[in-house]
Amino acid sequence: MPSRRDFLTTMAAGLSASAALSRFAFSAGSAAAEIKSPLNGPIGLQLWSLREYLPKDLPGTLAKVHDMGFRTVEAAGLWKHTLPEMRAALDTAGLRCTSAHMGSDRLRDDLAGAFAEAKGLGATTVICPWITHKETFTREDAMGAAEVFNKAGKAAQDAGMRFGYHTHGYENVPSTEGTLLDTLLKNTDPKLVLLQVDVFHAYHGGYDPVALMGRYSGRVRSLHLKDIKKGFARETGRGTAPPEADVPVGTGQIDWPAVLRAAMKAGATEYFIEDESTDPLTHIPESVAYLTSLKV
Repeated sequence: MPSRRDFLTTMAAGLSASAALSRFAFSAGSAAAEIKSPLNGPIGLQLWSLREYLPKDLPGTLAKVHDMGFRTVEAAGLWKHTLPEMRAALDTAGLRCTSAHMGSDRLRDDLAGAFAEAKGLGATTVICPWITHKETFTREDAMGAAEVFNKAGKAAQDAGMRFGYHTHGYENVPSTEGTLLDTLLKNTDPKLVLLQVDVFHAYHGGYDPVALMGRYSGRVRSLHLKDIKKGFARETGRGTAPPEADVPVGTGQIDWPAVLRAAMKAGATEYFIEDESTDPLTHIPESVAYLTSLKV
């Protein structure tokens, strides 16, 4: 995914790797009680949020995730570790991996390997977070992805798992069916290809997340929970945003009670906080505090 690769090369923001690790070690403290979700499913953490720490200290990072109150996580790769190492570290930390991200190229070229990895982590859901494309997402991209997704959805069904696509905003451009997201979803089997709605990127990319989930009610499996800074401009059809646009849930532009009510009505059963800022260790607990205080 281009935005994530670019982000990894630019997010240092004046901090060396050693300084970041020292800060992380300093921040680790007493374990929080398990997060009590006011929703109809657990609040987990997308491990991409701690991308700076996982390759350097896998056991310590996952222990910190547990200490923050999480018991479920969503994977985004193995972070330079082997599959057995990653699974053992999750088990030791008391974390269940219920969902795993797999890129569209891997799903196309190594479908069996992708599902074997996800299953090895303990996941019951595989999500494609990004469809590889050039600068502009096209109808051809959508139709090619639909073919891959139908195969992936059938493979998931055969393995006793689920498969879904993670909305990202770049699909929100006009097409014969409405938008290219509509093109993609109308050419995939609704029983085999579900949706994970990234609320930040959906909103930033011009969608109304509430209307989007209402339109595809029954296909919404999970949400990514992150907020967009007040005053930060939305860009229809845009799939990426800089890290400074990401703020703790409840402090930005998103109407979270409305979004979460719509998600539950649409069938979502899992909710993952994802932090793409340069300060996830501060943002994540703030997001947890807000979400657990909600009445929805």
